[in-house]
Amino acid sequence: MVAEILGGGVRLAHNRAGANLVSGVASALLAAPNAELGLFEVDEGAFPEVSHRVRPHAVLLGNLFRDQLDRYGELELVAERWRTALAELDPAASAVVNADDPLLADIARGRPNVLRFGLDDPSAARERLAHAADSKYCRSCGAPYEYRAAYVGHLGDYRCPNCHEERPPLDVAARSIELSGLESAAFELVTPEGTRRVSLALPGLYNVYNAVAAASLSLVLGASLDDVEEGLGRFRAAFGRFERIPAGEKTVLLLLIKNPAGANEVVRTLVAAEAPTLAVVALNDNIADGRDVSWIWDVDFEPLAAGLETLLVTGGRAEEHGTYRDRA
Repeated sequence: MVAEILGGGVRLAHNRAGANLVSGVASALLAAPNAELGLFEVDEGAFPEVSHRVRPHAVLLGNLFRDQLDRYGELELVAERWRTALAELDPAASAVVNADDPLLADIARGRPNVLRFGLDDPSAARERLAHAADSKYCRSCGAPYEYRAAYVGHLGDYRCPNCHEERPPLDVAARSIELSGLESAAFELVTPEGTRRVSLALPGLYNVYNAVAAASLSLVLGASLDDVEEGLGRFRAAFGRFERIPAGEKTVLLLLIKNPAGANEVVRTLVAAEAPTLAVVALNDNIADGRDVSWIWDVDFEPLAAGLETLLVTGGRAEEHGTYRDRA
């Protein structure tokens, strides 16, 4: 999204294909010797090392959800590594932080040059915090957070009833959010530079988060509100993320899930849009994404059941779904 916003106005070294480890960033740099700007999506485990090596003048911290426990360990371990990486940045570097994530808000507390973004529309919130939400306890005193609005996983407008720590004020926010089934979403992007109505050719509340994050970083990099509005309007689904693939007279909608928070949001989006009658759920434990697939048990697939006529479960770990196996 950021690359689309920046458009052709700057020569980028960019890991567009998604190679997000140290080797992928190095390859992107080697492939663009005349680049003016490096723009890299980085794996959560590789972020501290990449940050140490490239010394970025801006970083975007989007969220921290439980993922690949066999590779990275518990979420708090990753958060502490991020805290160290952020502390080692040049004080003049900008940090763009999702303040709806209590972990990230805590990591960025006290640092200069922080831009905080999030959602500010309780009408788009869940009725309650998801049972599999990760960071539900106050970072200062350990009491359970109370949520004025819970949006995605543990992201939301939170407050500790014990020590009164709460979500910090937002510098950039999404308001008046409209989700239009499996086709699109729209929202008011509220920034210090002004407000724009943004239309996305992508569905789901989590893509609103992606768009607000991309807008926030782009503004820090010098993009205008016109650039942001037009770039987000042009953006189309990336590989595997609400990608539509023609298959004869039908269309296959391909959705990637890798952790409970993301999977629950995919289910939520499908159900809200009157889910299709046929679903294929594939679960693998290939080394690229980690061997531990225990997270699948925290996904609430049940809401899909009401609209489905056929459910096919496949993949190397199909048994984990406990429903049906097909190795074809």
